[in-house]
Amino acid sequence: MEPAPADQLPAYAEWFPRPGETALAGGGGLIALLLAVVAGDPIALFLLGVAGLGLVLLAGSDLLLRPRLAADPQEVRVRTLTRTRRLPWAALERVDVDEHDRYGLPSRALELEAAGHLIVLSRRALGADPRDVAGDLARIRYMS
Repeated sequence: MEPAPADQLPAYAEWFPRPGETALAGGGGLIALLLAVVAGDPIALFLLGVAGLGLVLLAGSDLLLRPRLAADPQEVRVRTLTRTRRLPWAALERVDVDEHDRYGLPSRALELEAAGHLIVLSRRALGADPRDVAGDLARIRYMS
């Protein structure tokens, strides 16, 4: 597949967790909570309750923090639990992809550095390969 011509590239893009993963996390969490309620064993109640609550909270944060990353020719916006950071392109010092192997599996994360803050976004948080997101950010940045 050939890349799109420069005049057809989007001037705005956003990234967020894939809806299927969010639905699986929420559904799995609800099932675990249901099993915790019917479990007769106090240890199973505790373990299933903690796992279920964690998955439901994960799905909830996926829904509330949409989009996790958005970019246009003027700025980049990153949503976290506490706030939305608006970073003008001039304030963004570094956009990089951290790649390393962990337990024999490749791991990638997008790193954004601005004003002494390091923001790290995983593939799951972005819903896309961090290398592709870094390329899209570079194209959007240089369109301005």
